[in-house]
Amino acid sequence: MSEFRLYIDLGLFHILDFSGYDHMIFVIAISAIYLLNDWRKVLVLITAFTIGHSITLALATSELIEYDVALIEFLIPLTISITALANLLTKDRRRFEATQRKRYINYFFAGFFGTIHGLGFSSYLKVLLGAEQNILKPLFAFNVGLEIGQMIIMIAFLTISTVFVDFFRVDRRDWKIIISSIILGISVTLILGTKYLF
Repeated sequence: MSEFRLYIDLGLFHILDFSGYDHMIFVIAISAIYLLNDWRKVLVLITAFTIGHSITLALATSELIEYDVALIEFLIPLTISITALANLLTKDRRRFEATQRKRYINYFFAGFFGTIHGLGFSSYLKVLLGAEQNILKPLFAFNVGLEIGQMIIMIAFLTISTVFVDFFRVDRRDWKIIISSIILGISVTLILGTKYLF
């Protein structure tokens, strides 16, 4: 197996590892107001998120920026809470996306929240890279793996949503409220469990 493929697999399995479920539920939070036929819109949001975390992942792994680990552990679930809360406060998906300006705001927040999550990924990647001289190639491969993993989570969740809404006739608004409320509850629990508050 090539080194490039190895780092793709590491990124893929890192995002799909249930011990790091906070990143999974963020992707689900982004996807909660959509169904499978909206996958292109969700993919743009997820790619904005990937671009954001790629930037800080590169900077932190290269030790060009320093950060407070406890603060990042607090901010990651906070970004999930904000996303879930935005879902709950949005009455209609079409109104949420009504203007190009609103769509750009969504992309901005996905990218900005990605920069915070990237710092969360960086400590894991630093350990993996060890004494690597050139980190650009493994860093890029790791991000490709993360993006593939996020796409798998997105497609799986959108498929489940579509089954419940279109086949089991669950009201779309009710589905959004149920999923976003569960995510909000989990993320608030994670926030309360961080060392940053105490």
